[in-house]
Amino acid sequence: MAPSTVFLEPDNLLTPKEKNKLRKPVVEKMRRDRINSSIEQLKLLLEKEFQRHQPNSKLEKADILEMTVSYLKQQSQLQMKRSFHKSSQFDFREGYSRCLQEAFYFLSLHKVRTETQTKLLSHFQK
Repeated sequence: MAPSTVFLEPDNLLTPKEKNKLRKPVVEKMRRDRINSSIEQLKLLLEKEFQRHQPNSKLEKADILEMTVSYLKQQSQLQMKRSFHKSSQFDFREGYSRCLQEAFYFLSLHKVRTETQTKLLSHFQK
């Protein structure tokens, strides 16, 4: 089959439907290139994580996406655990501080021997 040349008419002679038909493959290729580029970036960002799970294997795009989702879920759960732990520590400190204030207030209202007061305050500060 002999090669054929396609004669493109100037843009103003093409109907909108014909313009769209010509533009569609180009737009689709650009979209696929963006997707592939993003998947490649994910692969590079999480390369160590992938090697830990599947060393020496060629990853398909679907594998990269699945492992990325799994990794992000794992990181999210760790973040929630850390946040809960920090919140618990904050609540404990706040409660302890409030208890200490109440103890100081109680000691100031009642005539407690100075030696006992000093021992109690020293104990609280530990």
